[in-house]
Amino acid sequence: MSADTPTRWLITGAAGMLGRDLTEVLTEAGADVTALTRADLDITDTAAVRAAVDGHDVVVNAAAWTDVDGAETEEAAATRINGDGPRTLAGACAATGAVLLQVSTDYVFPGDAPEPYRHDAPTSPLNAYGRGKLAGEEAVLALLPERGYVVRTAWLYGAHGRNFVATVLSLAGRRETLDVVDDQRGQPTWTRALARQLRDLGTAAVRGEAPAGVYHGTASGTTTWFDLARAAFELSGLDPERVRPTTSETFVRPARRPSYSVLAHARWAEAGVAVQPHWREQLSEALKAMPPAPAPRPARRSGA
Repeated sequence: MSADTPTRWLITGAAGMLGRDLTEVLTEAGADVTALTRADLDITDTAAVRAAVDGHDVVVNAAAWTDVDGAETEEAAATRINGDGPRTLAGACAATGAVLLQVSTDYVFPGDAPEPYRHDAPTSPLNAYGRGKLAGEEAVLALLPERGYVVRTAWLYGAHGRNFVATVLSLAGRRETLDVVDDQRGQPTWTRALARQLRDLGTAAVRGEAPAGVYHGTASGTTTWFDLARAAFELSGLDPERVRPTTSETFVRPARRPSYSVLAHARWAEAGVAVQPHWREQLSEALKAMPPAPAPRPARRSGA
């Protein structure tokens, strides 16, 4: 492909929260985009995937089994999507010469590190979802050593799907107070900010300016779910004191979650791509594009 030829992008999982933002970001940039939903393409179907990938320069796999708790009882089905799907896409990209950006997760790590996880830190998933996503990573890196890119992200939220920020703001209109865990630390990441970073990485990859391998695509800074909820309240004009801290033991779930999901960003410098803005800056911008928060609840009156 010559330098003046427009890059042709294929997005799988285009109906999801990230997929929709990525489609918008690329379209706004003037890219030639093919956006395929789950109904359009089964990423485990070898023939269908090969036909879909053909003619594209960059493939972004935003398709995934996202039910973390459901994967505990349906691990084979989850791994078919999160592990076999990326392998099928990588095989098609290897045959056609396309670049593949595989979106992965912090859940490939155990969450017990004393400092941010480097891109080359040892992996050890705590749950079935993480094991399936790690299988997908390994397939991409093995089949596409020079054109395969794994971008791990975490704590995603955005305007186009169910997510923590939207949930807490919705609950604000129905509950006087919210109890939110304060013993898990991570990097809340707006899907549109990740989409911009994926756009820049794919562009650099096609130009031969970004080394293949693993990158960590999360917001700068760190926080807890509790502090994220308080920030969402505050930036939406609600009283943050209505959010109360609790521990993970209060909300026992089928799949274990990492207590520390902070990822290091040093590798972006090798690709000439900027790291994402601070999580609070992202949240402030994101809330302008998300549905408005419910009106503040009136204070309770004492007495008769």
